[in-house]
Amino acid sequence: MSTKQSTKKKREKESPSKEAIKAEAKKQLLALIQNGDIECAGYTSLDHDPTILTACQVIAGLVGLVSWHIMENGAGGDRRIKNELSRKIDIDPNSFTTRADFYEAIAMNMLLYGNGNAVVRPHTDNGYLRDLEVVPMDRVSFMPDNVLGYGYWIYIDGVRYDPRDLLHFRLHPDKQYPWKGTGIKVAIKDIAFNLKQAAHTEKSFMSSDYKPPIIVKVQAMGEEFQTKEGRDGIAEDYLKTSKEGQPWIIPADMMEVQSVKPLTLQDLAIADTVKMNKETAASIVGVPSFLVGVGEFKKDEYNNFIQTTVREIVNKIQQTMTKGLILSPNWYLKGNVWALLDWDVQQITSVFTAMGDRGWVTGNEARDRINLEPKEGLDELKVLENYIPADMSGNQNKLNGGN
Repeated sequence: MSTKQSTKKKREKESPSKEAIKAEAKKQLLALIQNGDIECAGYTSLDHDPTILTACQVIAGLVGLVSWHIMENGAGGDRRIKNELSRKIDIDPNSFTTRADFYEAIAMNMLLYGNGNAVVRPHTDNGYLRDLEVVPMDRVSFMPDNVLGYGYWIYIDGVRYDPRDLLHFRLHPDKQYPWKGTGIKVAIKDIAFNLKQAAHTEKSFMSSDYKPPIIVKVQAMGEEFQTKEGRDGIAEDYLKTSKEGQPWIIPADMMEVQSVKPLTLQDLAIADTVKMNKETAASIVGVPSFLVGVGEFKKDEYNNFIQTTVREIVNKIQQTMTKGLILSPNWYLKGNVWALLDWDVQQITSVFTAMGDRGWVTGNEARDRINLEPKEGLDELKVLENYIPADMSGNQNKLNGGN
């Protein structure tokens, strides 16, 4: 064997294998990422964007404030049913959370974490509803039923469930699989990237070292000026003073000082870009822009937001729970969205006074709307003396010679 071949074999034996090189490179890359030395500029989860997260939390928080009633269809109008099922749904849906947290978790899964889907698993004892469990969406997957042709299966931790045994809430049905939600992920991903890039640009700009307020032109002086120590020496000798506010004394033929206005974020139009992207993100999610920090509060815009975006999610929750939990064909679940509207005391007083004069509400119902305790004697419906049915207007005593 020649010396050249022997040396080559020895080098191949001593050099690490390709697998070892890849493993070491992967190890170093993970170490850099964990230490924060590398900042990813690609995909970012929507719940990591402050604007989108805030917008979704506002909606979900309001859904958590909704009270839930079981209603019964009747010939003269629907009436509220109060029983153990209504108490379970409205007061204690889950033994380990409050009602607000339970329904807020459902809404957050529909909006953000579940890409338009939320799954709740009912727990029963002898046919009675014991608890409702919000399943984390990273444990849930969906699979079309190819045998049936139009149905599907829900998998939780790899275990298959019939969707009729669970509560599956969905937002914005998928065009191919209507039983699956799509959420806001696709529509807003570009806006999320723009907001992330703007934040990264602002952070980089504010932490940059290249923002000097002045520039000093100095004649080249050989080796002294070509080193960092030499330049620091010039600054120490001529530009620094012993007392604050003292003037500089510099040789005129050696230096020229010019004031420089640093580049600002306004020059980069970062603020305008962020504002536009926040408004766009708020519009896609369905919240007024002032709820994400852009613009001023407007009551009409807020009430419209309650009547559209929040009501849409509340309606999907009440329809899903009615279909999955209530057996009576005459009962249904209803979320009280009206309580979320922004009404001032003067408006409420005016409306309930008019309804009270017509016998539509009692005094205690009106007091309840402005958070006052009920009073004895205010549970009767009363009307003004001139409010009578139209077909009885001719029966008044004053028209027939009486008092």
